[in-house]
Parts: sequence; structure tokens; C-alpha cells
Amino acid sequence: MPLSAPLTGVVPPVCTPLTPDREVDVPSLRRLVDHLVTAGVDGLFVLGSTSEAAYLTDRQRGLVTETVVSHTAGRLPVLAGVIDMTTPRVLDHVASVTAAGADGIVVTAPFYTRTHPAEIARHFRLVAGRSPVPVIAYDIPSAVHTKLPAGLVLELAADGVLAGLKDSSGDLAGFREVVVGSRGLPGFGALTGSELTVDSALALGADGVVPGLANVDPDGYVRLYRRCRAGDWERARAEQERLCGLFRMTGAGDPARMGASSAALGAFKTALYLRGVIDCPATAEPQVPLSETETECVAKFLAGAGLM
Repeated sequence: MPLSAPLTGVVPPVCTPLTPDREVDVPSLRRLVDHLVTAGVDGLFVLGSTSEAAYLTDRQRGLVTETVVSHTAGRLPVLAGVIDMTTPRVLDHVASVTAAGADGIVVTAPFYTRTHPAEIARHFRLVAGRSPVPVIAYDIPSAVHTKLPAGLVLELAADGVLAGLKDSSGDLAGFREVVVGSRGLPGFGALTGSELTVDSALALGADGVVPGLANVDPDGYVRLYRRCRAGDWERARAEQERLCGLFRMTGAGDPARMGASSAALGAFKTALYLRGVIDCPATAEPQVPLSETETECVAKFLAGAGLM
């Protein structure tokens, strides 16, 4: 399904359900897609951070893309991450996901090596030049250790290199600069990756949202988006605050034995398991699974948000 121009709405970054032996759980992935589509989301994003793309083999990445594209069957556009360290590796992923039917690709700056802004710009131009589908930039400095400057994003957008931005930088002021600067670019969409400031981002002019917590409560984020678009800011704020409370489940994991990312992904998957959407809450190795006590904590947050 072709991407709208600009891309708008709620586009969840889809979790990757795994079996106990850490293979892709295809039946659970299909149920998760149905769970999201039924809630009324506007697109799906596979192979991003919430999908644990960094932990998946190329074979597993291919299976995820093929499964989601085939099961979605054109009902919604599917974006696929092509996240890797260097341009040649990214181009290999571009060929793979577009052959599988992805409607757009999501690209970070190169990482591992230190990269100059001019080289980052060259990276995006080379990828766009070889991609048969639109390119969305992914600003996630916590993972790639490079912040995409607003000026660079706007330059690439004006030149037709980028069709949008997924901003997971946590820099609301910088995101606002992109939103304001892109108002004269009707084909460019600015989307926030924050679960906690969706109402604020939409109020300042964002086109859409890509919240990982939408795996757990897609209906809540669809309600939030629609209330904001309708100008019903009081009810939107109430929904955002409920979702902020639910997001606290990501702190269930003990920081003495696991990282924040492991805790968040573990909480999302545990919540999906408790809601009956997926069969197993396993995260990819070497992430540490939630304990029984931590799982009970996630269940309490679900109950508090009216989801149990």
C-alpha cells in the first residue's frame, strides 16, 4: 500500500514475538498484526528498536518483513527498518525488504565508526538513490550516537531525499524546528517516537506518532491521536496521562540486573503475553527476561490502565 504523503497517524513499531528458543514466532506475529490493525492504526513499522532488529539475524529480519507484509495484505502501509552500520550493508537490507513488499524504509545515520555530517548526508542520498520506495530518517542518538541536525534533515527533505522523520531523540525543541521548517514541504511527515509527549508533539504540528507502547494499547494511542486531531485537548490530555501511567511498566525490571532497553522490551512483551496476544514473552539474547515478581508488576500496571 503506497505511503500517504505525508505519512500521518499512529504507526506502531511492531514487536517481534519469539519462541522459547528465540526463533520468530510467526503465528504470534500475525496475531499481533491483527491486534494492531483492529485498533485502527494507520501503518506498521517493523525492524526498528522495538522490533529488536539489532538482535535478529538477516534470515529472521527477512521472515519478519515477509510475514507482516503478507498478513497485512495491503490493508495498511508497512515500513521496514534497514538499520545497519554502513551504507553498503544498508543497501543490502533495502534490496531485501523492498523485494518482500515493504512500502517504505526507515534509515538511521551510520554507526560504529565516527561519521562526519557530510558523510551522513551522503549516506542518506545514496540510500534514497537506490531505494524504490520512500525513505524515512530515524533520529535515535541513544543507539547510533549521532544526532541528526534539524538543518540536515530539512535540507534532505527539500531535495526530495527524505519523505519523513521518526524522531526518537528526546529533543522536543529540535523536533519542533523540523516541524516548523518542513511546513512548506507538503510531502514530508514528521513523526514523534515518544510514548509520553504525543499530545505535545501533535499540538506543535507533528504529523504522526510511532510509540512502542502502542503494541500493548493501540486503542489508547488511536483515541489519543483522534482526540488531538479533533481539538479535544482536555480528553486527549487525560488519555495521554493514562498512557504515561501504563508506560511506568517499563521500570518493572531490576536495574541491578538488566539494562533499561531490556526492561522496556521485556515489559512490552510480557504485557502482550498477559493480554493473550503472543504466546511467549521471550526477548532476544543476551537480554535478561523479567522475573515472576516483575511480571506481576507489569500485570498491575495493565490492570490499573483497564487492560486486564
